[in-house]
Amino acid sequence: MADTFDHAPQVWNAAQLRDALKDLPDDTPIHIGVAEDPGDFDGYRESVLVDAHRVENWWPATFDAPERTETEKAITLFADWTPGEYDLLD
Repeated sequence: MADTFDHAPQVWNAAQLRDALKDLPDDTPIHIGVAEDPGDFDGYRESVLVDAHRVENWWPATFDAPERTETEKAITLFADWTPGEYDLLD
């Protein structure tokens, strides 16, 4: 059996994010560093914020449950690769 550990980072709420952004000019780009492994930001990949909205989840109808959708309570921030030139993949 593989060794595991309990990864429990502090997940920010909207108030913490607003506080972190309060002194930034409105035209400041937002970059996001995504950890390579849980808690490892030494080798993070930099991304840029491109969208934010509440995600809507959908489940198809089953034998004993009707189709349903739920809108997430949390806001999901969507990030993409930073602007620049990249090799085309075959």
